[in-house]
Amino acid sequence: MHFPRLPDWLVYAAVVSALLVVAVGRQERSDAPPPPPPVPGEEGLPLGPASPFDPSIVVQVPNEANPGSGTAFSISDDGSWLTARHVVEGCKSAAIVVADGRGVAAKITIDPHGDAAILTTEGGAPAVPMGLDRPLRRGDRAYHPGFPQGHPGEAASRLLGRENLVVRGRGARTEPVLVWAEVGRTDTLKGTLAGLSGAPALDSAGRVIGVTVAESPRRGRIYTTAPETVRELLGGARRRAAGYAVGETISTENYGRVADGLRRDLRVAQVVCLGT
Repeated sequence: MHFPRLPDWLVYAAVVSALLVVAVGRQERSDAPPPPPPVPGEEGLPLGPASPFDPSIVVQVPNEANPGSGTAFSISDDGSWLTARHVVEGCKSAAIVVADGRGVAAKITIDPHGDAAILTTEGGAPAVPMGLDRPLRRGDRAYHPGFPQGHPGEAASRLLGRENLVVRGRGARTEPVLVWAEVGRTDTLKGTLAGLSGAPALDSAGRVIGVTVAESPRRGRIYTTAPETVRELLGGARRRAAGYAVGETISTENYGRVADGLRRDLRVAQVVCLGT
């Protein structure tokens, strides 16, 4: 039995193919392993320091102040309060509302660098504990009790990261802020959160981690001062000493009740501008 003789070109092709397979098989491979799966939204990762390369949000502030109202909270039993700078900037005077139609005159001290201000009154309320030195992680929750639209109300949020707040107009400046995604609010509260400016941003242990300063309704975002902004403003040892107690534990189930208690005790109060 005789097999047909293969053409020379086919034999040569088979030999070349075999040599190529051997050569390629002996090449060194130093591929990296596949990357780990991404963390959804980077949730749980530590929040890094502020950077000029963080995304920016631009806010236009009118050159003329308009009398209005916002929220303040007690930082010292002797009558020191914290609020957002733009709530009282340009006001001739301000008052902490203690009952319907009644207020206590407040002296205004503006933070020259950030959107915060200290109010001083004769007599005060128990201080809300501070948590400005605790590390923050993306996905952390915050609770914002105050007076949105001039009425008692609150919001809940989750931490997304950092941005730079670029203020144009009166008090032009750029400052680092934290950006939060709104995840809940008072059931009957619709529309803007105006009036919540100056409210404390509280962690799950009831400690202040920032001051609520702005919102982006279309994006569902809430902005607060960065912890370092408030630390620098408070600065003094007397105010820091008020600082590391733990407040009432807060969750998405009870933050409305906790907010009601803070307002009832005047630890969180409405502040009004009395003229410009």
